[in-house]
Amino acid sequence: QSTDSIQVERHGATALIRLCRPEIRNALDPEMRAALGRAIEDVRSDPSVKAVVLTGSGGCFCAGGDVRGMSETLAKKRDIFEGRSRILDMHRWFEDLADLEKPLIAAIDGVAFGAGLSLSLIADHVIATSRASFCAVFARVGYVPDLGAMYFLPRQIGLRAAKDLVFSARVLNVVEAKEIGLVQTIVDGELEQAALDYATRFHDAPTDMIGIAKVVMNRAFESDRASLLNQEAMAQAMCRESDFHHEAVRRFNSKEPLQFVWKEN
Repeated sequence: QSTDSIQVERHGATALIRLCRPEIRNALDPEMRAALGRAIEDVRSDPSVKAVVLTGSGGCFCAGGDVRGMSETLAKKRDIFEGRSRILDMHRWFEDLADLEKPLIAAIDGVAFGAGLSLSLIADHVIATSRASFCAVFARVGYVPDLGAMYFLPRQIGLRAAKDLVFSARVLNVVEAKEIGLVQTIVDGELEQAALDYATRFHDAPTDMIGIAKVVMNRAFESDRASLLNQEAMAQAMCRESDFHHEAVRRFNSKEPLQFVWKEN
């Protein structure tokens, strides 16, 4: 559902979630966090959604936390545990998004700073414009990285490279970000259309299989080989009994086109 903070659009089997607070560079204020949580639950539970695109409005992806809101918080005496509860509340919808059993594409223009960087880290594919920039900005305001950045960043770019970005809070341009693996595709044209075109390739894909593979691979770095192979065996047993697999075997034997073949650019 669209709100003043976010817009949700359907493009065939793709759901596009757009952060819509350009006046604060789409910072995650309380209203946006709540709306985002509801939108994630909606696309997670809708079987007609085959892929999700997450983007921002006004030439910006997400500037992170709402610093203006931080100022208001500091002006009030609050219990220390209230801050912990606030972060845990964000973790609930963030983990739902990280474990979304559908392809998640982040379409990034402008800044992906702080929590915006964290959102980009959990995407399965990142498409960015030449104006995109990335920063683990937390140290500039005396914060440790949050919204999962200390977990996901070292796993994506390595521990020392992650420490470099966190300790320095320096800005990466899109070319540097692509070189270290934070971005997969740089586009010169219309960003949202490029992301939607990419997402469309999954409309005929075996969504359940992709979801299972994503869940298992998301835990690959903390699973031992035996555990991962056991998960593989159970997942494959389920996939073998799926309607999608049975239809694919029938088409193969009948020399018919397969339902899912990756469409190149």
